[in-house]
Amino acid sequence: MTATAFDFTRFTDRNPVTLPLGADKLLEQKIAYLHAMDAAARAESTKVSQFSGNALGWEQEVEIFNSEGLQVADRRHYNRIMAQTIAMEGSEQSVGYEAPGAMMGWEHAALIDPRELALTATRQALVKLGAAPCPSGTLPVIMESGFGGVIFHEACGHLLETTSVAKKASVFHDKMGQLIANPVVNAVDEGLQGNAWGSINVDDEGMAAQHTQLIKDGVLTGFLVDRMGALKTGYARTGSGRRESYRFAPASRMRNTYIEAGNHSLEEMLATVDHGIYAKRMGGGSVQPGTGEFNFNVQEAYLIERGKVTRPLKSATLIGTGPQVLKEISMVGRDLALSAGMCGSVSGSIPASVGQPPLKVDHILVGGNA
Repeated sequence: MTATAFDFTRFTDRNPVTLPLGADKLLEQKIAYLHAMDAAARAESTKVSQFSGNALGWEQEVEIFNSEGLQVADRRHYNRIMAQTIAMEGSEQSVGYEAPGAMMGWEHAALIDPRELALTATRQALVKLGAAPCPSGTLPVIMESGFGGVIFHEACGHLLETTSVAKKASVFHDKMGQLIANPVVNAVDEGLQGNAWGSINVDDEGMAAQHTQLIKDGVLTGFLVDRMGALKTGYARTGSGRRESYRFAPASRMRNTYIEAGNHSLEEMLATVDHGIYAKRMGGGSVQPGTGEFNFNVQEAYLIERGKVTRPLKSATLIGTGPQVLKEISMVGRDLALSAGMCGSVSGSIPASVGQPPLKVDHILVGGNA
């Protein structure tokens, strides 16, 4: 048997940190920050009944050895600031929520005005008080940038992981090189953006992060592939092997996953809609694995009438399938934004960014109570 010497590989750190979790005097700064959030939310309206602010941070030290002689280490710092407001008027109650995150230390807070963050959540809650019931039926919907990307993440992204592709549990398992979306759609998954919530220097199998084109001009061009997925499918690894901790085996997982920017302004998209829904902020929902069938609530919604955003709506739900929605996207906006989230799968819960520019979906089933 020939011994293999360890190669102590070092990767470039694209996620520098100046105020790690262990830095001195951070507790007082965080308490002051949260007090400022609380004061701003409660001062906005007497209808604010409750405000909750949280500052979450953790460090993860990773060290990987394998039988091929690889040895690599990485230290990951995460910071997330959460604001949730509950507003009440009579017997009616509504909730607003905003939670930006970054692969940074507490210096992340310097990029976010605590008052503006609290007011964003508060205004979401207030606008829904007294909002009109949402109409139902198949309608055009414009989804705003940022967390709107949760639908692509949940209803399409998981179907492009070899975790499901290798088992033929994904509707996309045999669609490589085929047109699966409107040609205006381009989608990627990457771990390279400096200090982005879903970025990594190295995946949990020791491979450097990279940029993976998933969809190009509507054509399926790539899967997310870990080591086991590569062995089972024959596709090259993409630096997508991730896991919550050593308690889980690595699996193919998303990093920063988003639809790329297009050429249209939000105003141009609105002008094409005579009667539809503007989904300014998406909420949570449920997805059927394998098919991508989804049911997502819209946290902040407005009616579009004759090309203009008019009144706020409540109880809006978007229903469809990931493969169907990809084909119904006809316009893609210029202003790409990412939002932080936690993604759960077979290898545990990991930080992942979702994102998109504003999108126009020509036809999607809207559930409402109008």
